Amino acid sequence: MDQPKLERLLRLMKLLTANVEYSVDDIAERLDMSRRTIYRYIDSFREAGFVIKKSRGCIRLDKESPHFKDISQLVHFTEEEAVILRRAIESIDDTNLLKQNLKRKLYSVYDSRTLADTIVKGRNSSNVHSLIEAIENKQQVILHNYQSSHSIRDRRVEPFAFTTNYVNVWCYDTEDGKCKIFKTARIDSVETTSTAWQHTEQHREGFIDIFRMIAQPNAELIPIKLHLGRLAYNLIMEEYPLSERYITQLNDSRWLLECKVANLQGVARFVTGLLDDIDISESPELKDYITNYINKYLK
Repeated sequence: MDQPKLERLLRLMKLLTANVEYSVDDIAERLDMSRRTIYRYIDSFREAGFVIKKSRGCIRLDKESPHFKDISQLVHFTEEEAVILRRAIESIDDTNLLKQNLKRKLYSVYDSRTLADTIVKGRNSSNVHSLIEAIENKQQVILHNYQSSHSIRDRRVEPFAFTTNYVNVWCYDTEDGKCKIFKTARIDSVETTSTAWQHTEQHREGFIDIFRMIAQPNAELIPIKLHLGRLAYNLIMEEYPLSERYITQLNDSRWLLECKVANLQGVARFVTGLLDDIDISESPELKDYITNYINKYLK
């Protein structure tokens, strides 16, 4: 989620929790938003656990809700939703004061260990807990018997960030001298060492595109441009909601998606199932990839 959108959500939350009641038109005027946008945000709040109350044409958060105990608990987040919110907060520039304030408020309700307990189960849970502590204490760890695509061996790394739901962890690999992403489910065990981080200035997360494909830091991204019909537009908004920021409506039945991707695998899977509703424009690499992909499996 980009910072302007996050700020709009917070401004809307502030109005909905004020002692003064506002109609949707009032809110639209105060926040300079369309009615459609406000209703979409309100639906998102409701799905996340807000109790929405309507009265005399006005709309607000119900303060009688059992979740409404104090300012830090205006909304009941599930732990998974709180993880996603944490990732959104982490995406804000480090120099922005808003980031630190938001992190402090979120962590006053849900700490990392609580989130991990809810989301991660089994053997993986203890490994994630060890990684959380290593990140908090800025320590190197050894990932014992990590199963990559090519080998099973120990990796000495500096973990510094998780992806959503603790599926992956970004680390600086001390042997290879670069940042990598490791799947937490492929780690046999985590040994925390007494060595502090030695390469903090090189800790950088890679790029995750709208189709959830991952590129390493500084990797060259691939530009794509797709013309979408209504079916393709609806499906991409449902399955890959981050695509919204890269989509422009051309008319009542056509939309343009223009963005960069980490690789062609994710977008190709999406396009292949909707070839009759998607036009590939100015993306020769993607056309070639899909052609080869289809020919390979037809044979």
